[in-house]
Amino acid sequence: MTAPNRVALALGAGGARGYAHIGVIQVLQERGYEITSLAGTSMGAVIGGLHAAGGLDDYARWVSSLSQRDVLRLMDPAIKAPGAIRAEKVLAKVTELLGGARIEELPIPFTAVTTDLLAGREVWFQEGPAHAAIRASFALPSFISPVVLNGRLLVDGGLLNPVPVAATSAATADLTVAVTLSEIRPTPGGSAPVQESAEPRPLGDSLDRARGAVAQMLEGELIRAVSGWFSGAREALATDEPGPPPPTDAAFEELPEGLRTLDVMQLSLAAMQRLVTRYQMAGYPPDVLITIPKSSCRTLDFHRAEEMIALGRAQTLQALEHAPGRW
Repeated sequence: MTAPNRVALALGAGGARGYAHIGVIQVLQERGYEITSLAGTSMGAVIGGLHAAGGLDDYARWVSSLSQRDVLRLMDPAIKAPGAIRAEKVLAKVTELLGGARIEELPIPFTAVTTDLLAGREVWFQEGPAHAAIRASFALPSFISPVVLNGRLLVDGGLLNPVPVAATSAATADLTVAVTLSEIRPTPGGSAPVQESAEPRPLGDSLDRARGAVAQMLEGELIRAVSGWFSGAREALATDEPGPPPPTDAAFEELPEGLRTLDVMQLSLAAMQRLVTRYQMAGYPPDVLITIPKSSCRTLDFHRAEEMIALGRAQTLQALEHAPGRW
C-alpha cells in the first residue's frame, strides 16, 4: 500500500460492546488507513468524538483499568429520575479528555447522531461543544436520563439510526466502513411480516419453546444487566400490584414467567433497531461491514474493555480480509 486509503467510519450503538470501536480504529490505523470522517451513535459517538479530538488513547487506557466495582461507582443510579442512570461521572471523564473541543474545530469531521423525542426525528450534531453532543447521543431511553438542548428532548441516536452510515455520505473517502454492535440477522423469507392465524391451535410443546426463546433473548438484554449492577433495582421499579391475571381469552397462551414491563420495552427497542438498521444499510450500504456479536458482551459490562477492544481488532481484521476488492 503506497498511500493510506481514506476511510469514512460509521460507529454503531450497543453499550459496552462499543469498546470494540477502539480496536477497529487501532487496526485501521495500523493497516495504513486514514480516517477522514467519523459518525457515531450512542457509544459510537463517544469513541468517534474522542478519536477526532485526539483523546482516544488516554480513554482506552482509563477504561481498561476499570474493575466491575469501579464501573458501579461511575453509574450514578437515579431510579426516580427519567432514566435509571445519570452517567454524569462518566461524562465528566469524557469531557476532560475532550479538552473543551468544539465539533466544527476537530481535525477530523465528526457527526454525533441523536434522537429528538418530541419531533420524532433524527438529529445530527456537526457543530458546538463536543461533550454536549456526545452526552445527548448516548441517553438510552428508560435507563440513561435524556437531556434538553435548544428546546429538543434528546435521547440515544440508536433509536432511529443504530449505525449512522448516512451521516458519512458526503465525506471525501475511498471507502466507507461501518461497525454494527448487534447482528443484522436475516429473517426467514426476508424482512416480510410473518403471517399468523388467530385461530387457537394445539400447543404441544410450543409454549415451552416460546418461554425458552424469550428467556434467551432476555438474558442479554439491558434490564438483566441493570439487575446485575443494582441489587434491588427491579423491586424498586416494580409495583405492588399482583402479577398479570390469567388470559381471559382461551386463544392466548400464558406470558413467559418473569416477563416485566421493562423487558418488553427493551425487546421492542431491539426489534425496532434491527429493522431500522436493515433499512439504513439498504439505503447507504457500506463497503466494509464489521459486526460485533450481541452475545459477546452485555450492554452494561463496562468493565470488559480489554476483551472488547481485542474482539474489535479481530473482527476488523476478518472483515478486511473478506471484503470485496483490495482494501
